[in-house]
Amino acid sequence: MALFKLNNVSIKGIASCVPKEKEFTKDYSYFSEPEFDLFVKSVGILERRVAPTAISTSDLCYHAAEKIITDLNWKKEEIDCLIFVSQSPDYFLPATAIILQHRLGLNKRTMSFDVGLGCSGYVYGLQLMASLLSSGNIKKGLLLVGDKSTLSTYIEDKSTYPLFGDAGCATAMEYDTSANPIYFNLQSDGSGEDAIKILDGGARNTVRPDTFDITEIEPGVKRSRRHLGLKGIDIFNFALKEVSPNINELIEYSGIEKEKIDYFVFHQANKLINESVRKKLKVTDLNKVPYSIDLFGNTSSASIPLTITTKLKDKLQDHTTLLFSGFGVGYSWASCIFETKNIYCSDLIEL
Repeated sequence: MALFKLNNVSIKGIASCVPKEKEFTKDYSYFSEPEFDLFVKSVGILERRVAPTAISTSDLCYHAAEKIITDLNWKKEEIDCLIFVSQSPDYFLPATAIILQHRLGLNKRTMSFDVGLGCSGYVYGLQLMASLLSSGNIKKGLLLVGDKSTLSTYIEDKSTYPLFGDAGCATAMEYDTSANPIYFNLQSDGSGEDAIKILDGGARNTVRPDTFDITEIEPGVKRSRRHLGLKGIDIFNFALKEVSPNINELIEYSGIEKEKIDYFVFHQANKLINESVRKKLKVTDLNKVPYSIDLFGNTSSASIPLTITTKLKDKLQDHTTLLFSGFGVGYSWASCIFETKNIYCSDLIEL
């Protein structure tokens, strides 16, 4: 089992960056009025941020990184590691993390690499960075997460187009012998690979003559093989089956009482899914489960840190206990518990 207890690591700060441009669900012309009402009630999205062609995920992460470095007064030459978690990298190669290392002006001794994860990616990224820092061989690291998911959706696909927004976030972490442990539970199940998938564009299925042909999958669902396909019922069933047991197992492993957890910050996938998970966990205090999906949509790996910086910025104090849970594409799911210590949340950046 991928259960971990990692010592000597502190999360020092988080910054988020979103595009300025908004798209409102009420303006989505492919919804009928009943479909709009049902979507808002069950999914919970009122508006999303959509990046223009010239802005990539790495741009959003770059500005978030610059912001948190400045706000924490970190020296760039002291940053030893940069991890970029995304499913919308700049290029097939080279790794976007290495491009960002150079763009940010970090030292050439900085270790930099990409991780190709989506919904669970923030928690996985935290575990990777914490593992590297906990030994003390490296002292400071930047975890950059996000996606330009709107790039992979087609406007006439009602199953995906109104769901996704774009965002990039930066989390600053450092070696700290006085920090409380961070607990992780990481899991995966590749049998669910078809639930959320882009068929063409990788090495398995390269771009073909018909890759960009638009096909009607079912009424109201049109897309090409280069667009994201999503099986909502499969994802809902997966989340209900796997997420709460993963969290309960982590809580038991950590020895932290569920009632002592101040906030449960879930991946912002779908309000109905998240509320179902909340009820299965028997978390009755609604104030403990913040939401940002109404204003930003599903922002993939950025959704947890974006929720923190926009909904909990003024609520985090020393010794606030947080539980994060990310779940989705893969299938991949993960949770972590930790207690804050002098954590700083930057103001939201709009690019």
